[in-house]
Amino acid sequence: MKRMKVAILAGGVGSRLSEETEVKPKPMVEIGGKPILWHIMKIYADFGYNEFAIALGYRGEVIKKYLVDYCSLNSNLAVNLRTGTVQRSEDGDAPDWRVDLIDTGIGTETGGRVKRLQPVIGNETFMLTWGDGVADIDIDALLRFHRSHGKLATLTAVRPPARFGHLDLDGDQVGEFSEKPQTSEGWINGAFFVLEPEVFDYIEGDATSFERGPLTRLARDGQLMAYRHDSFWQCMDTLRDRKLLEELWSGGNAPWTTVRRQAPHLVAVSA
Repeated sequence: MKRMKVAILAGGVGSRLSEETEVKPKPMVEIGGKPILWHIMKIYADFGYNEFAIALGYRGEVIKKYLVDYCSLNSNLAVNLRTGTVQRSEDGDAPDWRVDLIDTGIGTETGGRVKRLQPVIGNETFMLTWGDGVADIDIDALLRFHRSHGKLATLTAVRPPARFGHLDLDGDQVGEFSEKPQTSEGWINGAFFVLEPEVFDYIEGDATSFERGPLTRLARDGQLMAYRHDSFWQCMDTLRDRKLLEELWSGGNAPWTTVRRQAPHLVAVSA
């Protein structure tokens, strides 16, 4: 186990997944029978990062219950019905993860949720991501990149998959049609951050949006760098996204379960 905490924001409502999120938070929407939160944690755990701090908000009790029950549901049990004692066998499938579950408020913005994790994270370098996106990212390479530049913050820059068929036009004639390609230009914030504890000083309070506040100021101060990840990345914003991820998983072709090694690039993010 490597000693660095992984913070995950899991407090959002997920309104565009309302059919799923009326009774559960978005990170608990399942892919292959397991919450996407589990898939994200597994990405980090596969690299040995097994200590998590999860920021709860909307229906946070669902995440608490899932993790409290996880060991029992994935292990053989011996139950004494008279005394109520439960003995769990050691041959179960429960991972060696430590998870701090922190209530960060229903209406708290993303920056405020990060700030509320500070007592658990402490004065150490930590990783952070959102509870709704997966990638075949090399976490060790990401961390090496962060340590190489000496700045306060690294984000993972990704090229999002296009939602519609891409057309190359020659006048009115379609020269090439390709269905749902990766966009050829433009990078967006794909989360999977590495952050120094000084980043907490950039967050004023619960009403602070991490994207519109601290990240903007860090970029302006020359303290934000981008790790380019040009392979698979997918967030789960809509039911269409969920269906895509489910199809990849059920077809045995879930890219986020396989690491794609890539050389890091030093790129400053300007304001």
